[in-house]
Amino acid sequence: MTNVCIAACQQVPLLEWKKQSPLLPSETPVSPIPPAPFSENVTRYEALQAALDLIDQGITLINEDLQMVAWNRTFLRLLDFPDELAYLGAPFEGFIRYNAQRGEYGPGDPELQTQQRVAAARAFTVHEIERLRPNGTVLSVRGVPVPGHGFVTLYSDVTDQRRDERLIREQNTLLETRVAERTAELRDSNAQLRHALGENEAIAHSLARSEAQMRLITDSIPALVAYFGSDRRYHYVNRGYRDWFGLDPTHPKLITAREYLGPDTYARIRPHVMRAIRGEAVTFEYDVATLHQGTRVARTSLIPDITTEREVVGCFELTFDITDERRAQEQLARAQKMEALGQLTGGLAHDFNNILTVVLGNLSALAELPALQPYAAHYVQPAIEAAQRGSNLIKGLLSFARKHPLESRQTDLHSVVHETHQLLRHTLPDTLALRVVPGSVPLLVQLDPNQLQNALINLVLNARDATDGRGEVLITSEPVALDALAARALQVPAGNYARLKVQDNGCGMDQATLMRVFEPFFTTKAPGQGTGLGMSMVYGFVQQSDGSIDIRSEPGVGSCVAMLFPLNDPGTPQAGESPGGDVPGGEIQATAAEAASDSRDTHQTSLALLVEDDAGVRQLVRRQLLDLGFSVLEAENATEAIDILNSIEGVQLLLSDVVMPGTLDGRDVARHALALGRIPRVVLMSGYVPDQQPIDGIALLSKPFSRAQLQQVLQGDRA
Repeated sequence: MTNVCIAACQQVPLLEWKKQSPLLPSETPVSPIPPAPFSENVTRYEALQAALDLIDQGITLINEDLQMVAWNRTFLRLLDFPDELAYLGAPFEGFIRYNAQRGEYGPGDPELQTQQRVAAARAFTVHEIERLRPNGTVLSVRGVPVPGHGFVTLYSDVTDQRRDERLIREQNTLLETRVAERTAELRDSNAQLRHALGENEAIAHSLARSEAQMRLITDSIPALVAYFGSDRRYHYVNRGYRDWFGLDPTHPKLITAREYLGPDTYARIRPHVMRAIRGEAVTFEYDVATLHQGTRVARTSLIPDITTEREVVGCFELTFDITDERRAQEQLARAQKMEALGQLTGGLAHDFNNILTVVLGNLSALAELPALQPYAAHYVQPAIEAAQRGSNLIKGLLSFARKHPLESRQTDLHSVVHETHQLLRHTLPDTLALRVVPGSVPLLVQLDPNQLQNALINLVLNARDATDGRGEVLITSEPVALDALAARALQVPAGNYARLKVQDNGCGMDQATLMRVFEPFFTTKAPGQGTGLGMSMVYGFVQQSDGSIDIRSEPGVGSCVAMLFPLNDPGTPQAGESPGGDVPGGEIQATAAEAASDSRDTHQTSLALLVEDDAGVRQLVRRQLLDLGFSVLEAENATEAIDILNSIEGVQLLLSDVVMPGTLDGRDVARHALALGRIPRVVLMSGYVPDQQPIDGIALLSKPFSRAQLQQVLQGDRA
């Protein structure tokens, strides 16, 4: 039982208890603290539930028995479920049956609909669908397995997005129709001139001028415009066909779609062409290889030319390049998915790090016991190493979720590339060529150079694996200016950027792989050859640095990953390291052996206030502080801690967790301690730092940590 807890049980005021029974440095805990009361667990998970309820996407987590493990209020609101339907252990079948009975799945037998959907749910397969609800709402539903936990499903309201897309299609159709109508009018006008005025030289000149004006108009349109007859032979093409395929617009009858599109692409669009020849207006999208711009995404509309006798004599063709529009949609969808996964990851990291703090701390203490030394190497040390691997895994997840503090400073991109090249050139196989082509001007950016180097190493090693160690990897860096259109496609503001590209000629990726490449734990490598966190960490670092990442790949051709970071103005003073970085001197790493060699700090008369809501962590850190020579007072929330600081003088160390339940957190306690002006040391500790960084000048101790790490922070911190 901790000291404050003993005082509370005896109903003695804390100040009086301190006077009656001061804790001497040689004292040890009276007895181990029992597990956290049920109310503490409830408070903690209520906080996590409150965070989930703020997400604008619905979330459900079901276990292998199709029972509800977690959900949020957005899920109930989006699908109009009553609150009483959702509770811990509720069968997911109940939600499906509720939907079936109120007609959500359309006409049919509700019981049969329920059975079919329950059977599909038991398969636990990845799915991504859209469903139109009876009230007109369009829901995007994506489900993925969570190994060891069950199946998580995200529900997004995409009604507005689909409405906007429909409006764009309608506007494009209207534009296409108007262009076709105008072209038809000009064509009919020219035909009437030829027919009515014959060979008159003056009128022929007017006709030629009219045709020239028509061509000028169509050549000025940022699209491909053409007309072909019912025999599918071209009568007219505009300049766009020359730009895309190198065709001669002056000899349209020599042009055949099969030749300039290629047999595979032509086979895909031929059914649409035949429908247009039969009199049906059609619009379709497809990938097409161009002469100078690579593969583009095209949207083509075919409008039949129908006479008054209802005979189809040809078709007007209008083709737009929608590559940037498609890429912007994919970037937006990816960003939304990554944001949802990041919020879920960040919310879980705090509890996992608390668990690992207790595990690592107690294992390190066991490793120091003389009686266990014969067993430490075979039993305790492997457990410590496994827990540390778990800690590194959580750090990777936090990097993806953009919750890992960065040490940002003004950095020349070229210098980082050069250092990384020097580091890698002797470790890569001789059969792999690594070339670096730096730009001609310095590229000054504001970021964490160590994280940038880690990102570069990740990308180069991925390129090595993609080429099987027998290809070429090219690293280039250059300044680029993004206009509004290009910036919107990359989800960043328009302006000047530094672009760092890593390109390989390896196996490449298909579209399905590209859409998932940044997801945590997704990997195409064989089991045991990667965690699937490398690209996720690169994505998180770039996003946290206010940049953007663009990846392009084609099977059998290779991949190109481009990272863009905002360029600094050389004349603008730059801030120093970002607040909330790791403790001075960088992140501290310590093993159980180092912890065993730690000597007591000279704090024989120092009084520490420990603020931690997790009872297991509080017990562990209290023991570590006692071993370091502190007398320890404890508080389990920010309000209690502030009361203690106000009522007790002589506190020389405040060690507080950042994230705690209630309206106040550890940062509020730290600010209050600084405002009092009589507490020499203030240190914050956290499994992750949500939303904001800690206070400038206050050390941040990342969980999990050992006694040696705690001692090093206390020795180095002078708040």
